[in-house]
Amino acid sequence: MTITLPQFPESYWLASTPANYYPALAEDIETEVCIIGGGITGMTTAYLLAKQGKKVVLVDSDVLFAGTTGNTTAKVTAQHGLIYDEFTRFFGLDKAKQFYKMQTDAISLIKKTIQDLQIDCAFTSEDATIYTNDDKEVQKIQDEFKAYQALGIEGAYIEKVALPIASKAAVVMKQQGQFHPLQYLAKLRDAFVELGGQIFERTVITDAIDKGGVTVTTKSGKKISCQFAVIASHFPFVDKMGFYFAKMHVERSYVIAIKTDFAYPGGIFINAEQPTRSIRQVNYNGESLLLVGGENHIAARGEQTSHLYENLMQYAMEHFAPTEVRYRWSAQDLVSTDKLPYIGPITSGNEKILVATGFRKWGMTNGTAAAQILTDTIMRRKNEFSELVSPQRFHPVPSIKNLASNLVEMAKELVGGKLEKIDRTPESLAIDEGGVVKVNGKRAGAYRDLDGKLHLVDTTCTHMGCELNWNSGDRSWDCPCHGSRYNVAGEVMEGPTKKPLKKVEIEGLDE
Repeated sequence: MTITLPQFPESYWLASTPANYYPALAEDIETEVCIIGGGITGMTTAYLLAKQGKKVVLVDSDVLFAGTTGNTTAKVTAQHGLIYDEFTRFFGLDKAKQFYKMQTDAISLIKKTIQDLQIDCAFTSEDATIYTNDDKEVQKIQDEFKAYQALGIEGAYIEKVALPIASKAAVVMKQQGQFHPLQYLAKLRDAFVELGGQIFERTVITDAIDKGGVTVTTKSGKKISCQFAVIASHFPFVDKMGFYFAKMHVERSYVIAIKTDFAYPGGIFINAEQPTRSIRQVNYNGESLLLVGGENHIAARGEQTSHLYENLMQYAMEHFAPTEVRYRWSAQDLVSTDKLPYIGPITSGNEKILVATGFRKWGMTNGTAAAQILTDTIMRRKNEFSELVSPQRFHPVPSIKNLASNLVEMAKELVGGKLEKIDRTPESLAIDEGGVVKVNGKRAGAYRDLDGKLHLVDTTCTHMGCELNWNSGDRSWDCPCHGSRYNVAGEVMEGPTKKPLKKVEIEGLDE
């Protein structure tokens, strides 16, 4: 049997969830809270504040849930890789305990919300496992289990996992979970609207200014006047001298959803070594799929992304005998210098502009925790985790080393792309092929679509001037500095950039 990948990326979550479309903002409005970003953080915050009686407006530059939230693997767990031994060593036992409690409180809120709103989102309780078959990682697994014991985390140390995969050591965190994230959030969206909340889609925000009250400005010039603005847009679209562009780097990962006759034993799994392999099952609306993810890398750096999907398919064929690859998709997330998220006022001088970012690909719990913290901040209640994840914190170790590394890599990308030697011409591109070409002696980006039409764009990112790289797997132009993404026509797919790419035209070119 020949197994092939779907031609174009599509998330299972988005494909299986009907969309409710909302209008773009067409006039100036006033509200108490403006939330920018319609993923799990923004939607949960909007719902929680509306329940508290706040007047809330939620805006998104695209449609709700279409960003990282709609392209997750949707594991609901406090097990975020091998972090608890590391956090205990770097931050101390108390802060490591705080982080774990922040995650478990988020899981409890998700469960309570499912119960309160009677949400059918296929939530199941699952043990989460990190395993390794690499001798170099065994000691790290053992150290992580010792950290579990010191922190009071219910877990276990085992050698073999219940999958047809070789392993030498594994650490298990008991009673975690998984769900269908968009079925969950769709119910929150409906409840938010019933509570009087307003939603505006395809509304690009260009600025937020705190001068007593907050003024949020859209690309079309419309203004939202509010008491608080929450930036839940993944990468903050404004920086306010918070230096988020230096304090985080962007990592991308990939998923395939397969049909298989393999009798899945339950549980959610991820390995400790590279390349990353993440495994979970989906059972929703009569359909059973196995999600196989991984191939993590810094965004827009590394080999052609189409190969990474192929690597996942090859891995699935070796271990799970797939009969079909139903979906494939990818997502990216931000990693802070100390691996903790940034949640709270964007800077010390902009207390009414709040931010939530740096979730390190564990957005289901971090996004929900952020919503709790942001809600408490706006309601002027003390939150026990605010200091832990404050954007104004600074941990010399490991932050200084990672901050320096981020700056060096950004400088390399700023300079390197502009010095790249380019010999290829647009005419050389085949159907459904893209790449960097030379046009009129300058660097440009080209893609020839399925109809043979050539799309030419300037490859200089409109955020901070880095040169974009072609993403063959998802057919997009990606920025290696801060993760901005553009489609083949140069339109913004993902921020922090707000402006599209310039079009490049060749007079008389045969397309």
